[in-house]
This record gives sequence, structure tokens and C-alpha cells, in this order.
Amino acid sequence: MHARRMRPHSRQILTVEETFGANGWHCELVEGRDVLRAGFEAHHTRVDLIAQAYPQINALSVVSESPMPLGPEHRAVALELLARANKPLTLGGFEYDIDRSMLVFRVTNLFERERFDSDIISSMVHCAIAELDRIIPYVAIVRGTPADLLPDLDTRRLLQREDVIPPVPGEEEEEEY
Repeated sequence: MHARRMRPHSRQILTVEETFGANGWHCELVEGRDVLRAGFEAHHTRVDLIAQAYPQINALSVVSESPMPLGPEHRAVALELLARANKPLTLGGFEYDIDRSMLVFRVTNLFERERFDSDIISSMVHCAIAELDRIIPYVAIVRGTPADLLPDLDTRRLLQREDVIPPVPGEEEEEEY
């Protein structure tokens, strides 16, 4: 039996790894795949992040996810909430991985050349983390609502609540002169 050689990582995913390093973000390349994994502590939760390069089309997909077990009665309301949260988004979208009970946010970008732009990579990572962190408290409210009260939960109004979302860095109280 001979040892199977793993194919080398693409220039695209290596560019992503360089960007993570330049930002001081710890990450690990997945052997034999154009995939990088990282973990981040956000405001509300720990976020697992997966970046996958698609060298054939110069694309990068950044996926953030966090566990959120939901019973069947809560899942339907949570899926409605995610659908409503997706409507105003122009980049990326929320998903719920039913098989793994994970909340997911995915954003993809097509690049013009093999060497991906590090500013765009950084923005995609920030976006994926911030959006998932933003939706966590809303889904947690759905999960914490007693099953008999779920029909009365207005997901449209719930998403308008601003008291549960984390502050935007740099937008805390600004001093007036």
C-alpha cells in the first residue's frame, strides 16, 4: 500500500491564510482541501468560521456558525425569523442546519484574480461574525418562548427590537463638544 499524496493548497486559500495572519486571527488549513477553519469570541456567542476557496471560479465563501438546538415547534418560528432577517440583506444570508442544529450565516464573493483582496476577505469575515452574533439573541428569544405562546410571537416586531443587538464597535456614545 502506498501513501496517498495530498494536493497542495490553492493560491486563493493561501491568500486567505495570509490575511488571517496579518489580522492576528488564528486559523488552521484543512489538509487536502481549500478550507480554513477559525474560531472567534463574539459579543453573544462563540462563532466557528469556515472559509472555503473555489479556485476554478476565484470565489471565496465564508461561513459562520453557532449551535442552536431547537425543538420542532420552535424551529418553524425560528425559520420564519431567519427568512424575515434575510429580506433586507444585500450580502450573505442566514440558514439553519437542521441536521446539526446550527445557526449559519454564509457570504460569498467572486474575485477578479487568483490573489484575493485582503480588505474584502477581512470584511467578509467581520460580516459573517457580526451578522451571526446579531441574530443569536433573536433566535434565543424564540427558543425561550413557551410553545403555547409561539403563535402570539410576532417575528416582524421581534426583529425591530434593538435592545438585544450588540453595539457596533466605534459607535458607542460619542462626546458632544
